[in-house]
Amino acid sequence: MIIYESTKQQFMDDVTEDTIAVKIHNQYVQKIGRVAMGEINAWNNSMNYLYKVLNTSDIPDDVGVAIEYRIPATPRRVDFMITGLNEQDQYSVVIIELKQWTSIEAIEDADGLVKTVFNRTKTSTQHPSKQAWSYARLIRDYNESVQNEAVQLYPCAYLHNYIRKDNDPLLHPVYDSYIEEASIFSKGDALKLRGFITTYIKKTDRSKSLYLIEHGKIKPSKSLQDSLLSMLQGNQEFIMIDDQDVVYQEALRLAKQAQSGKKQVLIIEGGPGTGKSVLGINLLVELTARELVCQYVTKNSAPRSVYMKKLQQNVKKSFIDNLFKGSGVYYDALPDEFDCLIVDEAHRLNEKSGLFKNKGINQTMEIIRASRFSVFFIDE
Repeated sequence: MIIYESTKQQFMDDVTEDTIAVKIHNQYVQKIGRVAMGEINAWNNSMNYLYKVLNTSDIPDDVGVAIEYRIPATPRRVDFMITGLNEQDQYSVVIIELKQWTSIEAIEDADGLVKTVFNRTKTSTQHPSKQAWSYARLIRDYNESVQNEAVQLYPCAYLHNYIRKDNDPLLHPVYDSYIEEASIFSKGDALKLRGFITTYIKKTDRSKSLYLIEHGKIKPSKSLQDSLLSMLQGNQEFIMIDDQDVVYQEALRLAKQAQSGKKQVLIIEGGPGTGKSVLGINLLVELTARELVCQYVTKNSAPRSVYMKKLQQNVKKSFIDNLFKGSGVYYDALPDEFDCLIVDEAHRLNEKSGLFKNKGINQTMEIIRASRFSVFFIDE
C-alpha cells in the first residue's frame, strides 16, 4: 500500500505550495487511520530536504515518487521511493530511509544496532543502513513481480538533521557491512544523495516500477515450519526488522550474561502478526548453534507436532524431542538444568501440571527455576 504517489514534478509542486504534509496526512487517514502530530511534523521537515535533493534537471520530472509504502506481511513502511529506469533500461527503485536523529551511540557488541533518543528516552534500534537494507530485502523476497521483472532496488538512509563529527559512531566499523549495502547520508550531503539517485535513475519508467511494487503478486510468507530444517542447517530464512531485531539481540545478550551465573528473564509482548513465533524459533536455532541447551516450550501440542513432523525425516528423533517440550514437564527439573527455555504463548500457562493438575506448584516459577535464561512470549 502506497500512501502518496506522484511524479517528481507533482511532488515538487506540492512541497512548493506547502501542501505535501496535508496530502500525505489525508491519504494516511483514509487508508490506515489516525496519525500522530510528530509524524506530520517529520513529513514537513523531511520533504523540504528532499525537495532540495531532487531540485535538478538531472532527475527527470516524470520519474515516480512514492511516500510511505507499507511492505506487505509487515507493519513497516518505506519512507520514500524514487523510481525510473537505469542506464541498462532496467526498472530501478531508490529506497530512502529518513531519520530526524541528531545524535547516536554505537553498540559495538551487537549486530547493526545503535542507541538514539526517542521521546526523550535513549533507545536501542537498528542502524539506518541496516533498516533500509532489510526493507529492500523484504520487498525483493516477497514480491514475485519485483523478482520476475528484475526490478533493481537501491536502498540508502538520509539523516538530514545529523551533523557528522570525527570518529563518528554512525560510521563505526561494526556497521561497515550494512553501509556497504545501503549508503548513508547526513546533513550537508544533499548533493551526494542527489548523485546517488542520478546514478540509478536516468529516465522515466512511466511509474511501472511503482505499479509492480504496489500491485505485484505477493508470495505467501515463508512458512516457519518449512523453513525450520534449513534454519537448523545454518541458513538465514527470515530477516529481523526493527523491534524484532532489537529484541532478538537483547535476548542473545541476556543468554550470554546468564552463563556467568546471574539468572535472566525476558518477557516479550506483542499482538498477532508481530512475528513472535519467528523470533522464538530464530532464538532456538541460534542458541542451539552456540551449544547451549535450549528448548522451545508451548502448552498447546499442535505447534510442537507440526515442527516435529517437518523435521522427523531429516533429523534424529531424540534431537527433535529435546528441542520441543510441553509446559508441564519442568516441575521436577533441577535448578538451572537448562541454558534457555523459550516459552511461546506464555499467557496460556497453567498453574499446576499433570493430567489431573496435581503436580508441581506453578509452571511459570518452575520454568524460571529450571533455566538460567527464560524467555516468555505473551499477547498484548
